[in-house]
Amino acid sequence: MGKVRVGMVGYKFMGKAHSNAYRALPMFFPKTPALPEMKAICGRNAEALEQARSQFGWESAETDWRKLIERSDIDVIDINAPSDAHKEIALAAAAAGKHLFCEKPLALNVADAKEMLDAAEEAGIKHMVGFNYRFAPAVQLAKKLVSDGRLGEIYHFRAVFLQDWIIDPTFPLVWRLQKEVAGSGSHGDLGAHLIDLARFLVGEFDEVIGMSETFIKERPLPSEMTGLSAKGDASGARGKVTVDDATLFMTRFENGALGSFEATRFAAGHRSTNAFEINGSKGSVKFDFERLNELEVYFTDDADDVQGFRRVLATDPAHAYMDAWWPAGHTIGYEHTFTHEMQELMLAIHEDRQPVPNFHDGLRCQEVLEAVEQSITERRWVKLAEYK
Repeated sequence: MGKVRVGMVGYKFMGKAHSNAYRALPMFFPKTPALPEMKAICGRNAEALEQARSQFGWESAETDWRKLIERSDIDVIDINAPSDAHKEIALAAAAAGKHLFCEKPLALNVADAKEMLDAAEEAGIKHMVGFNYRFAPAVQLAKKLVSDGRLGEIYHFRAVFLQDWIIDPTFPLVWRLQKEVAGSGSHGDLGAHLIDLARFLVGEFDEVIGMSETFIKERPLPSEMTGLSAKGDASGARGKVTVDDATLFMTRFENGALGSFEATRFAAGHRSTNAFEINGSKGSVKFDFERLNELEVYFTDDADDVQGFRRVLATDPAHAYMDAWWPAGHTIGYEHTFTHEMQELMLAIHEDRQPVPNFHDGLRCQEVLEAVEQSITERRWVKLAEYK
């Protein structure tokens, strides 16, 4: 049984999710031929970093990512720091011959994403991007139904990612609301997941047209930030919000299907509604991550007296990954998608192939994100061919 030695940059929301995945993998997927060894975690705040190191189960800690990359006992660099740090760390890690796992969105723009992909390819390393929602068993089932032709010709893909965590105008100006750090707002943070799911399930985008809005233009400066929470003085100094609060766009896929997408952090009552529907000539599927173990399935060839959407509980051993978890009917959660994701990374390294999704997928997603932004600025349909 091989070991893949991991060094991770970041220790907050995604750092905890990734750490949990690395720890769970040997317990639930023990036959994976290469398993992670949690060598070092990296962050700037030494005190908070040490607490995370102890809590998450890492062997050691580094406060400088450059030193982490220089270590000879590290095989993979896991990047889950804010988006503006992705490129610099990835380029240095690739130059040092380290395999890469990078959270989405891959970069701040298409040019940076392409530079990261080119560097990884030139270095001959493995590279993976963190689109974890692909790894929900119900989403894998949707993919199988599409790929096997059981939904027929695909006509529609519609998707929404709805949250409400910044709807309070006194919520502080966290880094996700600053374009120079995040790249974009709900569009890049939430919409990127929808774009990847659409590419995974339906195919490549042909053209897009969009609209966006920033509802709250200024917010209090934060005194503390952790994950999706923050503290600040509502009556204190304020800063400008430089990203979108909501973005909607339409697309035509290369195969002729039509798509609609909505990403917003201003949908009151929606904590994290990540949902899609696919309509084909022979049937449809519906998925909502708030009910992540379920896929609603409809087939047109069902008898007239029993036609309708059926609820498929994707927890049987026949469903992707589920033979590693609990007895049928015993559900899994958000954190399990990361375990499945990390298993793909470990398998790819052992099998000497690129994991999926990888930096190619990250670049394709970035091209769609940027095409939508260009469409909004120029108020026109934008062809993805313009980015090739």
